[in-house]
Amino acid sequence: MRALAGHPAARGLDDDCAVLEIGGETLVLTHDMMVEGIHFLAGQDPADVAWKLVATNISDLAAKGAKPIGVLLGYQLGEESGRFVEGLKEALAHYGAALLGGDTVGGSGPQALGLTAIGRATHVPVPSRCGARPGDRVWLTGAVGGAMTGLEALRSGAGESAAYRRPQARLAEGIALAPQVSAMMDVSDGLLLDAARMARASGVCLSLDTGAVPLACPESRRAEALRWGDDYELLFTMPAGIVPAAPAKCIGEVLEAPAAQILVDGKLPNSHDNLGFEHYG
Repeated sequence: MRALAGHPAARGLDDDCAVLEIGGETLVLTHDMMVEGIHFLAGQDPADVAWKLVATNISDLAAKGAKPIGVLLGYQLGEESGRFVEGLKEALAHYGAALLGGDTVGGSGPQALGLTAIGRATHVPVPSRCGARPGDRVWLTGAVGGAMTGLEALRSGAGESAAYRRPQARLAEGIALAPQVSAMMDVSDGLLLDAARMARASGVCLSLDTGAVPLACPESRRAEALRWGDDYELLFTMPAGIVPAAPAKCIGEVLEAPAAQILVDGKLPNSHDNLGFEHYG
């Protein structure tokens, strides 16, 4: 597919979003899917599923510092569609996005859902994954591990599960940070894996101090939390000495070498290590 994506807006498929300049406007577009049994549990409240579908797409806009305009929904009809609509209404109101259209289909088997989110850039150039430079510091807007323990709570029926059911896109933070950052992306598939993606896109090394990463789970589960994903915090880089315009924790620095790699507490990960969630892994 990368060979087909020759339009400049596609950014070589190396980024979370397409960035399309039309006249005096810069639009930011993204599309994410969710599948029952992979991204949400069978029998989970459809209102929560709708919220998560919206929030995960808005999170991509947040990583570009974009303000939401609206969404296009691809909905496979299922049981309790009314609950899905209730959750969709809540999420769209929360993020200030309009439902612009889409499609509904019938079908059997696990439910599959898709959403295209459209936003307007608040800062140009729009941040990407590929701008990190040696000497930059690496930052994270919040804690990881909350979705991991949230899913466990949801499965067991005991404990707090909101971090998994209703993640929060860091929209205000992304808009505030966009003029400052050299690179930015959201953490959806695990901090280590997404940091590795930023390092590859930028052609630099991201050296991470895992002890500095804030946790929303017990310390004993730090290694899991770094790889688990679904936390939707913003990972970004900026030149040393700059104070971020949104609350964030410095978790490392950008080095020139080893290029396109991450260092985890000073060491290269084992090539067989699982850094995060990959569908084809």
